[in-house]
Amino acid sequence: MKQKKIIAIILCLVLAFMIIGCQSNQQETTQQEVNNNTGEESFFTPGTYVGTASAHNGDLEVEVTVDENAIISIEIIKHNESEGIADPAIERIPTNVVNSQSLAVDSISGATVTSDAIISAITHALEQAGGDIDALKQKSDSAINEGETIEYTADVVVIGGGGAGLSAAVTAHENGANVIVLEKMPRLGGNTILSGGAFNAVNPERQERQGIEDSTEKHYTQTYEGGDEAGNPELVRTFVEGAPTALQWLESLGMEFNDDVFTVLGGMWPRANKPSTPLGTGFIDTYVNYIEANDGIEVLLDTEAVELIMDGDRVVGVNAKSFDDTVIVNANNGVIVATGGFGANPEMREEYNEVWADLLSLKTTNHPGATGDGIVMGIDVNASLVGMEHIQLLPMGDPISGSLSGNIEQGVENRIFVNKAGNRFVDEGARRDVMTQALIEQEDAFMWVIVDSHSYPTEDTKNNFNESIAELMEQDRAYKGDTLEALAEQIGVNSDNLIKAVEAFNDSVEAGNADAFGRTLFDEKLDSPPYYAGARVPTVHHTMGGLEINTKGQVVDTNGNVIPGLYAAGEVTGGIHGTNRLGGNALAEITVFGRIAGESAANAQ
Repeated sequence: MKQKKIIAIILCLVLAFMIIGCQSNQQETTQQEVNNNTGEESFFTPGTYVGTASAHNGDLEVEVTVDENAIISIEIIKHNESEGIADPAIERIPTNVVNSQSLAVDSISGATVTSDAIISAITHALEQAGGDIDALKQKSDSAINEGETIEYTADVVVIGGGGAGLSAAVTAHENGANVIVLEKMPRLGGNTILSGGAFNAVNPERQERQGIEDSTEKHYTQTYEGGDEAGNPELVRTFVEGAPTALQWLESLGMEFNDDVFTVLGGMWPRANKPSTPLGTGFIDTYVNYIEANDGIEVLLDTEAVELIMDGDRVVGVNAKSFDDTVIVNANNGVIVATGGFGANPEMREEYNEVWADLLSLKTTNHPGATGDGIVMGIDVNASLVGMEHIQLLPMGDPISGSLSGNIEQGVENRIFVNKAGNRFVDEGARRDVMTQALIEQEDAFMWVIVDSHSYPTEDTKNNFNESIAELMEQDRAYKGDTLEALAEQIGVNSDNLIKAVEAFNDSVEAGNADAFGRTLFDEKLDSPPYYAGARVPTVHHTMGGLEINTKGQVVDTNGNVIPGLYAAGEVTGGIHGTNRLGGNALAEITVFGRIAGESAANAQ
């Protein structure tokens, strides 16, 4: 019996050691899995490596530095991606990879192609470093940060750091208010910074020098009738009368415009003032320069407003979030909603769409943050909505991204559109909705923009988006022919049709009469080789509907009463452009009503 007990004890000890050993192995295995998931066990050969991947506008290169156990830094050293659209991906993806030590990071909405290219380039570099790519692609379960609650107070709180929000912030400050701007994206600019920059305003000094007759009454008529008289006449009048003053105000802040005005796509008249700097950067740079030179305006980036704070029937602040932190911003005077439209929210577009056959599948010119947040917050406080069904499409989208970049036109007067057969199909000076509907009816809803050397006297000449024709040709986004026959071969259209289309256009230019499509906007003939072509497709551009406001920029509720403490400006509002916005009116309108909202909020009791 004693011997059996000893054997039993030995067996128990052996079993115990086996259990402990199994548990130890299991713990080691679990830890190994965690390490693999966090990249800690994905050992590298220390050094700096360059990775390359194909992005939207050509090759993208990253420089990745690693030590034996970790990714130390990632820098994008070369890219040709579109400014504004790609910026959130360029700024966030490398940081997210370093912070998570993982390749399993999410793409940035609205910049998916660029996001994927950055991740591919980083992967290429880490392969050279000997990294365990499979392990790095595993999603890591990072520790949950509880965050903290941060509270601010200002006279005026502005939601949105695009053109409308910043013009409101600067004007409120000029009127004696201290201001906090909340911007959910990692940078300022909104849609303004990636726009073509055209600013419609009657400008006798420039227009008369070019022999152009114009007036605020003509601007009013074209805007009101161009929107099928669906806009609020008082708001339209306020806009067109305020546009020249807004232009002068921008110039007083240091912004520069070119000497000549032009007609922008769908603008209906040559009153578009063009900034001297590329795209819409001049607007944002002007506001940022003011903010940096003056105390009293604080900008909180990566801070997403989620709810308006109410005290009875009055808006008194904003609840927001910034990563893991809760942000509360109290407003002594008022809150200005300037969050933009909902062009980058396909589901919301389709919810309100009553005009177009399909808006779910179309890409957009808008930046990723244009998702209708301000409209949703307005609905929660019983704000009235107007014109939500009016959604503007452009015929000028990039076939891959939907953006405006790559558009080779320099102005309405000096280009034509042809379909895949090489035939013209619409008045290229018509309203945007008219041109887009005509394009949708063409084969594959696809067209070529045709220009000549009048638009590009040299291959270094840049388009309205700061891209040279040489760069676009290198990226296979534009094509060149020394003859129309050669160009037709390049783009795969019938050369006889293309030649006839150009000849008919040139005849109309010479005659100075409306052509077969009713076009009356002409300048030069297309008769100066080389000839260039660029592909375009329909894209969602502007949402004309939104929060209802009055001429003081105050938001109105569903009963027609002003909501105390709540103001709005820019594309988040409705009732100004009616069914169709004229090209060049947006930047002017957001500046006019941004200034109105800023002044009203600063002087509120």
